[in-house]
Amino acid sequence: QVQLVESGGGLVQPGGSLRLSCVGSGFAFGQNWLYWVRRAPGKRQEYVSAINPRTGTTYYVDAFSSRFTVSRDNAKNMLYLQMTSLTSEDTATYFCAKGLDAYLNWDRDYEIDYWGQGTQVTVSS
Repeated sequence: QVQLVESGGGLVQPGGSLRLSCVGSGFAFGQNWLYWVRRAPGKRQEYVSAINPRTGTTYYVDAFSSRFTVSRDNAKNMLYLQMTSLTSEDTATYFCAKGLDAYLNWDRDYEIDYWGQGTQVTVSS
């Protein structure tokens, strides 16, 4: 019954911005690391960002830290990714993913166990 559903993707012009959302259900939303991962055709998947289960502490890969902002609202079971200054290199399918329950798996809570289906982001003029 665990579900992660992304939304907010679409076609945007270079230099534009986009806000992606992911709604979770079927698990204790506030007890899991959450991630944004992207994959473009012909490229390996890239981990974009991670956010702590309870404190909201965020982590970014260096390539995205200045343009992307991850946030979560545990009361609404929502994960967000605000993207700005988009370029064609950002064209990809963006996935949200869930880590193991942090209370039950304190030493393994970083491991991903569920993925959403992804939302397509295309940056083109």
